[in-house]
Amino acid sequence: QVQLVESGGGLVQPGGSLKLSCAASGKTSGIHSMNWYRQAPGKQRELVATITRGGSTNYLDSAKGRFTISRDNANSMVYLQMNSLKPEDTAVYYCNVLVNSGIGYWGQGTQVTVSS
Repeated sequence: QVQLVESGGGLVQPGGSLKLSCAASGKTSGIHSMNWYRQAPGKQRELVATITRGGSTNYLDSAKGRFTISRDNANSMVYLQMNSLKPEDTAVYYCNVLVNSGIGYWGQGTQVTVSS
């Protein structure tokens, strides 16, 4: 079992920045990829960014050049630095990890609101 706790969400003006953090605990040695998803009201949950244990990253097209995912394997942390935020980035952001067995775990989510 892996437990995930996100933090760092909030209200920010368009063009602003936020950094989300996710702390993993439990059987973290088996974590392969660490991911950030988001879900806006009335929309499906979408994958925003992913990072493998080796550091390879991939991003949603609309996040490329604005968001940066990073991880600290020693402390079982994953981060999402979000810059140049837009109103359309407003969503609940969820941390997700995949362990080597293929099982996925989710955090409780953190609200990000981009509004003037």
